[in-house]
Amino acid sequence: MGQFFNALLKEALFTSEMLSAGYEQIGKANFTQKGLYFQAFTSLSTGLERLGKIIFIMDYIITNNGNLPNEEYMKKELGHDLEIIYLKIKDIQIKYNFKLNGLQDLEEKYCKKILNILSRFGKGDRYSNIDLLINKRNYIDPINSWFNEIDMGLFNDKIKKSKKERIINESKFLNIIMSEISMVVHTREDENKIDTIYEHNFQSQVYYSIEKYRRICVYQIIRFFVEILFGLQNYIQQNNLFNIPHFNEIFSIYFWDEKYISRRKTLV
Repeated sequence: MGQFFNALLKEALFTSEMLSAGYEQIGKANFTQKGLYFQAFTSLSTGLERLGKIIFIMDYIITNNGNLPNEEYMKKELGHDLEIIYLKIKDIQIKYNFKLNGLQDLEEKYCKKILNILSRFGKGDRYSNIDLLINKRNYIDPINSWFNEIDMGLFNDKIKKSKKERIINESKFLNIIMSEISMVVHTREDENKIDTIYEHNFQSQVYYSIEKYRRICVYQIIRFFVEILFGLQNYIQQNNLFNIPHFNEIFSIYFWDEKYISRRKTLV
């Protein structure tokens, strides 16, 4: 095995593990473990960017008679912008007419919003806390964005009215029986105070009710990227163009049934 093959293999293995970690972390992140949001965003944004660049390199080699792109070309064409990378990959899908088993694009509302948050995180929002400390933050904190655009959106759209009413009534009941003997000092993901039993229980139940939908959305985004890579792998191998790793083995977990995935908190 040559340098090219080994580099691709190591990059794919690293990327797969990073994406799996991001999938697990985004399922665990909540207002009591806010650090997990940045862990998840870092793993997912970096993993998707690297996966996108593997895809882009594979297509470039096919199109340019086996030649590899240089660093300047990669920076100019892709950079660190996940939304641009997605559009480039979409062009590749159209170019080869790939039909996917999962989503055919990432235009679904929550996939699009997640991609935007991760893209902004990769381009600079990851320094949100530092930027606030040095009076430079002129944008919405990424955890705040996730809470309002993803979590509360999923809660409003995906959770049945009867369950929402049950959560509200349970929170009211707990507030009545515990408020005189308990004190809550916390903050939500949008940095607003949680200082009542009602609010603490309500936010906890919001998290428990939507965390599987978070994971499914993230899984669908990763799967879209992975299926494009599988398509390129098949094209390369069928035409005997050059030797590459079996990406379908490395990223096989992204071909699982989504009903099964909704019950899995980890992928490895």
